[in-house]
Amino acid sequence: MGPYLHQTRESNSTLERLSRIDWLIVFAVTGIALIGTAMLYSASGGSTTPWAGRHAIRFAVGMGLMLIIALVGMRPFFKVSYFAYGFCFLLLIVVEFVGSGSGATRWLDVGFMRLQPSELMKVSLVLALARLLHSAGAESTNRFHILGPALLMILAPTVLILKQPDLGTAMLIVVGGVVLLFIGGVALRKFGIAATIACIAAPIAWFMLHDYQRSRILTFLQPDRDPLGSGYHILQSFIAMGSGGVFGKGWLKGTQAQLSFLPEKHTDFVFTMLGEELGMAGCIFVLILFSIIIFRLYRIGLLAEAKYGRLLAIGMATTLFLYVFINVAMVMGLMPVVGVPLPFISFGGTAMLTLQIGLGAALAVAVDLKDPMFRMR
Repeated sequence: MGPYLHQTRESNSTLERLSRIDWLIVFAVTGIALIGTAMLYSASGGSTTPWAGRHAIRFAVGMGLMLIIALVGMRPFFKVSYFAYGFCFLLLIVVEFVGSGSGATRWLDVGFMRLQPSELMKVSLVLALARLLHSAGAESTNRFHILGPALLMILAPTVLILKQPDLGTAMLIVVGGVVLLFIGGVALRKFGIAATIACIAAPIAWFMLHDYQRSRILTFLQPDRDPLGSGYHILQSFIAMGSGGVFGKGWLKGTQAQLSFLPEKHTDFVFTMLGEELGMAGCIFVLILFSIIIFRLYRIGLLAEAKYGRLLAIGMATTLFLYVFINVAMVMGLMPVVGVPLPFISFGGTAMLTLQIGLGAALAVAVDLKDPMFRMR
C-alpha cells in the first residue's frame, strides 16, 4: 500500500496533472477563438466594439476557467452532476415567467450579462446522464428504473426549450441525450421502438410547430419561395459563400457582410462571412481545427477506464460536433435555419462559457484516466 500511495501522490502533483492535459485541444480551441475574434472585428466594420473585444475577453476568462476545471479532475463533477442539472432545469422554469428576448423568451437578465439557461442545460444533461448510467452499471441500464429517469432528464428540458421557442437547442438536447444512452448500453431494439414512435408522431408535430418554424422548413425545401421574407437569410448566405471562391475576397472586404446584406453575420451566419472573406480554404481550415478537437475528445472517452469519464468525454465531443454540424449545414442550405451558433466564433457569452466548462470537464477526464474512484462497470 505504501508504494501505491506514494505513486498516487506523485502522479497527482500539479506539474504531472498539467502534463496530462490534452494541449492540442487547448491550442485548437484558441486558434478557433482567434479566428472568431477576427471575424467579429470585420463584422463591426473594423472595430473591436461591440463584439470582437468582448468576445476576446470572455474567451480569455473562460480559458482560465477551463484549465482550472481540467486540473481539478472528475470527482467534483461527479458529485455535483445532479445538482447542476436540477439548477439548470430550475432556471429554465424561471425563464418561462421572467425571461426576456426579441421574438423568443430565452434569456435571463442577471445584471452584468444575459444568461441563456438552455445553453447551460446542454452540459448539465451530459453530466447528469453520465452519472446515472455510470451508477446503474451495465446490467441495469435497460431497466425501467434507470431508463425512465434518463428519458425524463432528456424530455423535460426539451419541452421547456421548445416553448421558448428554440428548436435548434431542443434538437441538440435530444440528439446528444440519445447518443449518451447508446454509448451507455441501451439496447438497440429500444431505439427502434423510439424511432417508430417518432415517425408516427411526425405529422402531429408538424401542426404543433410555430408558423415561422414551418416556414423555415418550407424555405429549406424551396429557398426561393419567399426571397424577401423567410428565404432572405439563406439566399444571402448562398450569395456570400459562393462569391468567396477558394481564397475569399480578403479580410474586411466581404461585400455581402460589410454592406449589411447578410443578416446575423456576428452570430448564426458568421461561418458564411468567413467563407466570403477567407474563402473555401479558410472554411476548411476552421473545420480541420474543430475536427482535431472532436477527434481528441472521442479519443479521451475511448481511453477512459471509467464509464463516467467515457460518457462525459464522448458526450461533450458529440455536443460540440452537433453545434458545428448544425450551424455549417444550416448556412449552406443543407438543413433548415434553426438558430445554432458556431462555437468560439459566433458572438455569445453563455454558449462560449458553457462549452469551455464542458471542455474543461472532458480534459479533466484525461487528467484522471485511471482514478481508482471510477472503476469500469
